[in-house]
Amino acid sequence: MNEIGSLSTETANPRSATLDSMPIEELLRTMNTEDAAVAAAVAQAIPQIARAVELIVAARGRGGRLIYLGAGTSGRLGVLDAVECPPTFGTAPGEVIGLIAGGPEALWQAVEGVEDDPARGALDLTAIELTANDVVVAVAASGRTPYAIGALQHARANGAATVAVSCNRGAELSAHADVGIEIETGPEVLTGSTRLKAGTAQKMVCNMLSTATMVRSGKVYGNMMVDVNPSNAKLVDRARRIVAEATGVDSATAAALLDASGGHAKTAIVMRLAGVDAAAARRLLDGANGFVRTAVRG
Repeated sequence: MNEIGSLSTETANPRSATLDSMPIEELLRTMNTEDAAVAAAVAQAIPQIARAVELIVAARGRGGRLIYLGAGTSGRLGVLDAVECPPTFGTAPGEVIGLIAGGPEALWQAVEGVEDDPARGALDLTAIELTANDVVVAVAASGRTPYAIGALQHARANGAATVAVSCNRGAELSAHADVGIEIETGPEVLTGSTRLKAGTAQKMVCNMLSTATMVRSGKVYGNMMVDVNPSNAKLVDRARRIVAEATGVDSATAAALLDASGGHAKTAIVMRLAGVDAAAARRLLDGANGFVRTAVRG
C-alpha cells in the first residue's frame, strides 16, 4: 500500500506556497487556475469512464443497481449523484444508491475512523443485499481507502461489476476493480484538502457516469430529460417546456398533453408525435425499451 505522504493529492503545491499571505483576489485566481486544469485531467480518463458506463448500462439491463460507495467527501459526492437521479431521470429510489462510510450521520458530520475499516464496506453492501447483477462504483481520492477497497473485494467475490474512481495514478483501488478510473489532479491549493480539485474531478466523473448511463437507458430524448419527475412547481414547469420544445406545440397544448399523460413528459411527447392516446403511447414506449425516438418511429 502506498504511503499517504507520497500521493500526489497529499503533496505540497509550490504554486500556492504563500497562500496565507496572498491578497484575496490573488488567492482566488490561484484557486481558479488550479481548478481550470481539472476538466483536462478528467478528459484523459474518458476511455475508462466509457468502459464504466458500459458496465453500468449492462447492469441496469439485467435489473441491477448502480451503487456508489466512499468515505468522507468522496462518499458524499456519490450520495449526491444518487439522490439526484429520481427527480432528473424518473428512476426509482432503489435503482441508484449512495453509501457513505459511517452511514447517514456522516453526510453532515465527520465520523472518524470508519474509513479505515475494510470490513465496513463489505457490511454496508451486505446490508443492501448486493447481487451479482449490481455494479459498485467505489470513489476515493487517495485511491487507497480501506473502506472502499473492502467493498470492492466483497463486490467482486459476489460477482458484481466493479469500478474504482481515484485521483492518483497507480491507485491500489484500481487493482480491485474491473475498471479503474484514475484522474491525476495533483497537489491541492490547500495541501491535502481533496474536497477541492479532487472533489471537483470526482463530481465530474459521477456526472458523466450517471448522465451517460441514463442517456443509454432511454431516459433522454435529444438533450432533454424526458423522464423528469415533476414533483414540484419548478419541475412541472420544466416538464411542460420539455413537451413544448420536443413537439413544437405551445405552452397550453403542452400542459394539456402533460395532464393527459398523467404528468409523464415522455408519454406526452409520444402521444403528440405518434398521434396516439396515453395508453397507446405507453405501449409504444414499452416496445421501444423507453426510447422516445424509437417509439415514435414505430
